[in-house]
Amino acid sequence: MATMHWAAMAMMAGVMTACSPQGAPSNQGRDNRPPGGLTSHSGLGAFLAGRLAQGQGDTDDAADFYAAALASDPDNADLLQRTFTLMVAEGRLDSAIPMARRLQDLDAESAMPVLVAGLADVRGGLLGQAESRFAGLPRRGLNGLVGPLMTAWALAGQGQYEPAIAALEPLSQTKGFAGVKAYHAALINDLAGRPEAAEAGYGEALSGQLSIRGIEAAGSFFQRHGQAERAKELYDRYQREHPETLLFDGASLLKAGHGIAPAVPDAQAGMAEALFDVATLMRQGNGQDAAIVFSRLALYMRADFPLAGAVLGDMLSAQDRREAANAVYGEIAPTAAAHAYGQLRIAVNLEELGDTASALSRLATLVKDRPDSLDPLVTKGDILRRKKRFAEAAEAYGEAINRVGADLSMQHWPLLYSRGICLERTKQWTGAEADFKKALELKPDQPDVLNYLGYTWVDAGINLEEGRAMLEKAVSLRPRDGAVIDSLGWALYRLGDYHNAVKFLERAVELKAEDPTLNDHLGDAYWQVGRVSEAMFQWQRAMGLDPEPEQIAPLKEKLRSGQVPANPVVK
Repeated sequence: MATMHWAAMAMMAGVMTACSPQGAPSNQGRDNRPPGGLTSHSGLGAFLAGRLAQGQGDTDDAADFYAAALASDPDNADLLQRTFTLMVAEGRLDSAIPMARRLQDLDAESAMPVLVAGLADVRGGLLGQAESRFAGLPRRGLNGLVGPLMTAWALAGQGQYEPAIAALEPLSQTKGFAGVKAYHAALINDLAGRPEAAEAGYGEALSGQLSIRGIEAAGSFFQRHGQAERAKELYDRYQREHPETLLFDGASLLKAGHGIAPAVPDAQAGMAEALFDVATLMRQGNGQDAAIVFSRLALYMRADFPLAGAVLGDMLSAQDRREAANAVYGEIAPTAAAHAYGQLRIAVNLEELGDTASALSRLATLVKDRPDSLDPLVTKGDILRRKKRFAEAAEAYGEAINRVGADLSMQHWPLLYSRGICLERTKQWTGAEADFKKALELKPDQPDVLNYLGYTWVDAGINLEEGRAMLEKAVSLRPRDGAVIDSLGWALYRLGDYHNAVKFLERAVELKAEDPTLNDHLGDAYWQVGRVSEAMFQWQRAMGLDPEPEQIAPLKEKLRSGQVPANPVVK
C-alpha cells in the first residue's frame, strides 16, 4: 500500500496518541521481545495490528508492530514519526535515537527528534554538536522552556559558564519560569565553583514553593559550604510540612556532613534535572502524556534519579499500567530515600493486580525496615479491610496508632476511624465506639465519622437524638453524598418515620443509583408507605446490581412474599 494511503488511514482512525490513555489496561506479560509472529505480518497487517494494540492501550506492543510495518516501508515519514513517538514514550531510547536522526533530516524543526538526537549526542560526549541542535529548537510553546535549559547545560558541560547563564535569560520573559531559571542558574554556578552566585540563586529558588529536588540541591550546597545548621533548618521545615513523606529523608542527608555530593554533579545530570522539571510542569498542567515522555528522557540522562522514577511510576499507575509502573519503581536504588515509597507503591499495585499475598509480604518487610513509618501499616490495614479481613486490619491500624503514641493529632483521625470500622465489624463495639469518639475529638464534625457513629447508634436503638443529629449534620456537610443521605434515610426508617425516610432514600438513590443497598432500603421504605409495586421494582433492581452475598436471601424472600419483615422500630 502506498505511503499516502497509510497516512490517510491513520488520520481517519485518529490514532495519533503518544501514550496509553487514562484507564487503559496494563501490558500483561511483556518480556521485551517483539509480539509473536511479527515477522509473518505484511506491512499493512503489522500497521493494523499496531493500531489495534495502541487503541487498547498496549503501547509497547504497538511500538513493535509499527516498527515491523516501518521495516516494510522505511520511507514512510508518518509511520516513522508514529513509531518514534511510541518508542520515546515507552523509554526505548536506543531504538528511538536512529529514528530521531532520520526525522531531523526530514524536518530540522521537529522538536522531539531534535531533542532526543541532542541528548544522544551528550551521552556520546558530543556536547558542541548537542548545543547546536538545542540552539536550533524553535522557541515557541514548550520549547520556549526546553530550548534554553538544554542549551545552557550543553554550554556548561563545555565549561562555558557565563554563556550558559546567559542562555537561561529567555526564561525571564515567560511568566512562571522565573523559579526554574533561578534554580538552574544556581546549579550551574554551583557546578562552576561560584558559591556566592549559587547561594543567591538557591535563595531565590527557595523563596517559592519548596520542592524536594530544590531542597536537596540547596541543602547539599549549604552542607558543603559549612552551613549545616541552615541545611538542617531547611530539611526540618520540609518534613514539618510533609510529616508522612517517604520521598525525603533529611536526617540521612545530614549524616553525610560536608562531604555530601552535589545534587547535580555534571552537565548530563543537569539536563536530567531540567527534563524532570519540564515533566513536573506538564504533570501539574494535566499534560500526563507529555510528563511521561519527559520523565523517560530524564531517566535516560540519569538512570539513578529516584524522584523521577517515583513520579513516572505514579503516572503509569494512574494509567492502570501497573506492571510497567512496578518495573520503574523496582529500579529505585535501595539507598535512596524514595526506595521505601517505591516498594509501598509496588505493594499497592500487586494488590490491584490480584496478588494480595505478595503485596502483604512486601508490606511486612517495609513494616520491619521502617519502624517509624505509618504508611506500610496503614496500607496493610486498607488492603485487609477491602478483603474483609477485619480482625487483621484492626491489628494493623492498631500498630500504626501505637507508633504515633501520645502524639495523636488531627491528621490521625483516619487511623481511629478505620480501626473503629474494623472493630465494629468484628462485634467489638466498645472499642469501636471509643475510636469513633476519639476521631471526632481530633477532628470535630468529620462527616464520615458522624455518619458511621450516628447510624450505628440509631440502628442499635441507643443515643437516638444525638445519633440523628449527627446524621443530619453529616448530610448538611455532604449534601450530594448518596451513602451519607442513605444513612439518615435508613435511620428515619428504623425510627418509624417512613414518609421522611422515603424522601431521603429517594434522594440517595438519585445520587448513587447503582448501589444495591440503597435500592433495597428504598424498596423497604416504599412498602411501608403502601407503594408496593414500586417496592417490588426496587428490590428487583437491587438484585440486578450485584448485591453482597448476605443480601441475596433477604431480597429473594421479599420478592417471593411481596412484603418486608417487621421493622422493630427503635424508641
